[in-house]
Amino acid sequence: MPRFKNVLVSVSDKTGLVEFLKPLHDEGTRIVSTGGTAKVLRDAGCKVVDVSEQTGYPECMDGRVKTLHPRVHMALLARAGHEEDAKLLKQEEIEAFDMVIVNLYPFEQTLATKAGQAELIKNIDIGGPSMIRAAAKNFEQVAVVVDPADYKELATGPAPTKAQKLRLAAKAFAHSSSYDGMISQTLGMGEAFPNFGLGGTKLQELRYGENPHQKAFWYKRRGAQVGWQDAKILQGKELSYNNLLDLESALGLLREFTHPSAVAVKHNNPCGAASSDHLEDAVVKCLESDPVSVFGGIVALNQEVSAKAAEALNKIFLECIVAPKFSKEALEVFSKKKNLRLLEWKELGIRDDFWKLTTIQGGFLIQEPDRVHVWNPEWKIIGQSPTPEIRADLSFAWATCAHLKSNAIAIAGGLQSLGLGMGQVNRVDSVELAIQRMTKFHEAKKTSTPVLASDAFFPFADSVELIAGAGIKWVIQPGGSMRDEEVFAKAKELGVNMVLTGQRHFRH
Repeated sequence: MPRFKNVLVSVSDKTGLVEFLKPLHDEGTRIVSTGGTAKVLRDAGCKVVDVSEQTGYPECMDGRVKTLHPRVHMALLARAGHEEDAKLLKQEEIEAFDMVIVNLYPFEQTLATKAGQAELIKNIDIGGPSMIRAAAKNFEQVAVVVDPADYKELATGPAPTKAQKLRLAAKAFAHSSSYDGMISQTLGMGEAFPNFGLGGTKLQELRYGENPHQKAFWYKRRGAQVGWQDAKILQGKELSYNNLLDLESALGLLREFTHPSAVAVKHNNPCGAASSDHLEDAVVKCLESDPVSVFGGIVALNQEVSAKAAEALNKIFLECIVAPKFSKEALEVFSKKKNLRLLEWKELGIRDDFWKLTTIQGGFLIQEPDRVHVWNPEWKIIGQSPTPEIRADLSFAWATCAHLKSNAIAIAGGLQSLGLGMGQVNRVDSVELAIQRMTKFHEAKKTSTPVLASDAFFPFADSVELIAGAGIKWVIQPGGSMRDEEVFAKAKELGVNMVLTGQRHFRH
């Protein structure tokens, strides 16, 4: 008995098709196909049923209408074990399909030839996406194949599992989605940011982008369970492009902390962060981390904002504040600054683990989200073992450092950022910048045990000399430099203890 009883085939890319289907045909698989595909299969010795025989209606309109027929889609969408579906198929003398092999009209290849609009429109597939989507919806009964690379997986062995068919279905939906996106972009050429095919829905046009002369739009990713679009603007102007970037940056760091915490961001870089037993204390410490840089920034908080916290925040000019909730008294305090944007987002703590995407010329890059381990007992310690307090500060500094632009250095103490250095083209400059800020804003505190985090290894021992000269005795870094032994020796000489994580956290 064949592994596949009834297969529907219609492909523009015929790579490997005969090699895949001929053995199945010889096992007894019934093959239903369209024009050019049917000819290729017949020439290879396969018996093929024309789609017109399946539908009882000839192809028409120069092939525009051939598979858009109930006798095709009933066979694609029939549910196993469904009495009425089975009755209808029997009545119509139709056998359900258990595999669909479809890839779409060569719109992309036609586009590459600089063809005119009429030829491009001719190569917009209609029946293909309909069959793909029908089969993918009914994936428990139908294996849908859109990529010749998947033939090998299905060519031998048992019938595909439900998990395999689910993966193929997801791939099919992505195939049709990207196809539609490509067509959308092509037909929309000349427009400023036409509807875009990354599975997004446009929420609104922003006032401008990073600069006033740049157009910008805000999209919601389809399928996203949570997002900034869910935040409620309680007062102030609508969000800008830069507001959204800064909010996203602040949120990334805020989610690393479990205590009541506050994070301030300016130009997409944290410029202050603090945790405490009470949010009011965290707010004050956050603002005092770098009182110069925080001016005109945004602040993210992970607990309800009280009147006392609002009063501290209201002492400085801020663009935006986001929190899961604001008390009635806090809103009264903030009402004195009508242009201050207040965002209330109850789901602020829920992560969205979507791939990170960056566009480049001619395409885009995607990567997994970076994940920061705030402490791992397997990390290597060179020198003394840290006390619980120092370990907490090392974890705090490590998390903060991971959210700064590389090269990144974070100095912290008492769960407060004391000096941040970021975005420099060499690490020693970032160390100097972080120390300068600590000295400028926190010298009076005479913090006895500041700690320092570096997002990547120290290529030379010069940074260690600067660190020791600033009175810092604890450093957390990935390690892995060719000169690690030289760096460790200098640290030992100068009384600097090191924690090696083995994992860097670049953020370009």
